[in-house]
Amino acid sequence: MTSLPDLPESVHEDDVASETSDEVGYVDAPDAEPELNAQEGAPESVKRGVAVIRAHWKNAPNGPGVYRMIAENGEVLYVGKAKNVKKRVASYTRLAGHVNRIARMISATASMMFISVETETEALLLEANLIKQMKPRFNVLMRDDKSFPYILIAQDHDAPQITKHRGARSRKGDYFGPFANAGAVTRALNALQRAFLLRSCADSFYENRTRPCLLHQIKRCSGPCTGEISLEDYRELVREAHDFLTGKSRSVREQLAQEMTEAAERLEFERAARLRDRISALSTIQGTQGINPRGVEEADVFAIAKEAGRFCIEAFFFRAYQNWGNRAYFPRADQSLSEDEVLDSFLAQFYGEHPSASLVLLSHVIENRELLAHALGERLGRRVELLTPQRGEKRELVDHAATNARQTLVRKLTEDASQEKLLVALGQLFGLAAPPRRVEVYDNSHTGGSQAIGTMVVAGAGGFMKAHYRTFNIKNSETTPGDDYAMMREALTRRFARLAKESDKESENAPDAFPSKPDLILIDGGRGQFEAARDVIRDLGVANVAVASVAKGADRNAGRETFFVEGREPFRLPPHDPALYFIQRLRDEAHRFAIGTHRARRRKEFAKNPLDEIAGVGPARKRALLLAFGSAKAVAGASLCDLEKVQGVNKATARLVFDHFQRGE
Repeated sequence: MTSLPDLPESVHEDDVASETSDEVGYVDAPDAEPELNAQEGAPESVKRGVAVIRAHWKNAPNGPGVYRMIAENGEVLYVGKAKNVKKRVASYTRLAGHVNRIARMISATASMMFISVETETEALLLEANLIKQMKPRFNVLMRDDKSFPYILIAQDHDAPQITKHRGARSRKGDYFGPFANAGAVTRALNALQRAFLLRSCADSFYENRTRPCLLHQIKRCSGPCTGEISLEDYRELVREAHDFLTGKSRSVREQLAQEMTEAAERLEFERAARLRDRISALSTIQGTQGINPRGVEEADVFAIAKEAGRFCIEAFFFRAYQNWGNRAYFPRADQSLSEDEVLDSFLAQFYGEHPSASLVLLSHVIENRELLAHALGERLGRRVELLTPQRGEKRELVDHAATNARQTLVRKLTEDASQEKLLVALGQLFGLAAPPRRVEVYDNSHTGGSQAIGTMVVAGAGGFMKAHYRTFNIKNSETTPGDDYAMMREALTRRFARLAKESDKESENAPDAFPSKPDLILIDGGRGQFEAARDVIRDLGVANVAVASVAKGADRNAGRETFFVEGREPFRLPPHDPALYFIQRLRDEAHRFAIGTHRARRRKEFAKNPLDEIAGVGPARKRALLLAFGSAKAVAGASLCDLEKVQGVNKATARLVFDHFQRGE
């Protein structure tokens, strides 16, 4: 994909957004001033908006570009692109003939901004980039832009590592994906380890091995760290894994089958059995991932469904003739838009962050198909096709994705309806004027005061909003280890102090946007935690936020919880009350997230080697020290003289290690 054009340092003070050509009509003569037809039936707000747009039309560029429509308070209402911006903007100056969404947008417009680009492709890319940044309320918004996980075969070590990777591709190696979710990567990695016996351990772990680890014992690693396999033979395994992941699975399996037959003929039955197990693992990879197309090596498949004004886009990813998982998206879009319009806008945003396959299969024909194909082709360095197949295996893949999209959307609508009823019950229970749109649940976790953390989980009408979860590492040195009240105060203070600095403009101006400020705070704890939370909210001057806490019942039995709310005596709910079950779910999710996050941090601390903190001591010298003394603790207690005697450690390094631990003492 071509790089996005830089924003000019100075743009017209009056610039802004776009529409698809079938929604609004073009004006044939772009330089001719559009007529402002006086129509008595048009609302005054529409007339004002049309007058504003007509005034800015004079500065619109006569060529490809991007425009933004801006409200009086500075909120960007809409971002759009056009092959000829002047023509497109002129189409907004009609008083009649607009759908309700466009009429509302025109009414709210107070100014416009324009950005000129060289080509329509650049305009498409810039439009998608600005939509992601500004989240205009009248655009289609892709709600989830979380990066996809990949399988990485690293090439920065003599014995390459195979591992899961997410994020920037800063490490040298070969990346295979995308996989739809972490679970799909984990399943594929487990099977690949059984098939190709590649190591998954970190380089530091590899360098310090003196005997094979458990993975070698259970035949999941060939053991290059201790010489169980030569580096030359290990690289052959890496080559086979690379071939398999790039679509040469048949040749890899045929080669392994031939080697197994030859080993059996030479009576090398143990080797033949190992090769048989590897072939079986390869069959597992290809046989347990759902639909694996025979004639489609690489493709992204997108299908969209619409029901009750809601949209669902199901995305499937096929690589190396294998299904690498699927993910559902629920873009925010006006219900007046058609499926092809939503899919068109969604794809431009989706591929702004994610690489594409050479073939993209779609359930609907989109307007910007050729533009998007050209942009993706430039980014990928080869031809990219966007097709809406009508028959054959490709059509079957699209139909399968469409079926999943419809089923997923029906489930989502059912779940949201139930969730909204529960939020209504929650609002009534805690005396809120309206059902809460955002509920935040807080919990703490620590082990004897060490690795203390506070956590926040978030729920709304769409269920648990995991993208909004937060972790607070307890940093206050004055906090007594294990003081839950002080930990809760620190977490809440940091949360709401930061919220006070941020603008909630999006929530205020876009009624459908998920708010950043909670309506209700739930604390996992009793009266003490409740009072600590209430004091923080009061001291920070936070308004319109209700606080409640839920204490575990006698003997910590579910169903006997006690609730604390401002202005009321502690109370309980009937054992089978739906609101009680809902609160238990919220509390259990907060508890799960807190415990899991704490354990991950604790494991990381336990796995730390004190030698890792010494700058200038690399893997080879660290291994020499551990071999000489047996443990990092013994190295820390060694004298300078003993450190200097270690083979491979010079006097300067010995002094560095000795001084490091002396400072630590």
